[in-house]
Amino acid sequence: MNNSPKLQEAFKRFDAANGQDPNTENFEGKAYPKELLYSQRMSDTLNAFEPAASEALQLAARCQHIQRWELPREDYPMDRVGYLKWREELKKFHALKAGEILTETGYNEELVDRVKFLLLKKKLKKDDESQTLEDVVCLVFLQFYFEPFAKKHPEPKLMEILQKTWKKMSPKGQDAALNLSLSEHAKKLIHKALSDGAE
Repeated sequence: MNNSPKLQEAFKRFDAANGQDPNTENFEGKAYPKELLYSQRMSDTLNAFEPAASEALQLAARCQHIQRWELPREDYPMDRVGYLKWREELKKFHALKAGEILTETGYNEELVDRVKFLLLKKKLKKDDESQTLEDVVCLVFLQFYFEPFAKKHPEPKLMEILQKTWKKMSPKGQDAALNLSLSEHAKKLIHKALSDGAE
């Protein structure tokens, strides 16, 4: 892992921005700003999944959801079209915010543009780093967010989400997902989704 002073300064600025999240999440008895906790989980998961990740990829993972709360889902129509529009605008918003912070930190235009490229999810399955970032997003979802999500949705919806998640991942990502430390309930749901046609 690259641990340059500039990288650490960028992480510090990303964390300061995400630390302003008014939404909180409890983890191991402590309340955290939601997106700050998410960003740290992204970095930790990337470090485990791809220890030799480039500086651009490390930066993109850390700011994947930067200041996400500023574009709430409720501001868009609560249908499929509204959801897709929200997701597209989020990617652009994250790229813009990240670019501003990285430029302030002293990164050159080439690296800033590369981080933006990764945040915009361009060339998935074709660009190795874009795919690695997507794998990490999926692994973080499965490890930390799937269980609470599963409690709120019917099983058919869960099967659909799991199958879509699986198809987004590379074979390496899928292997890592199968080795996550999950509850027996979550494991059963994943294996059922795969047996129903996600493989």
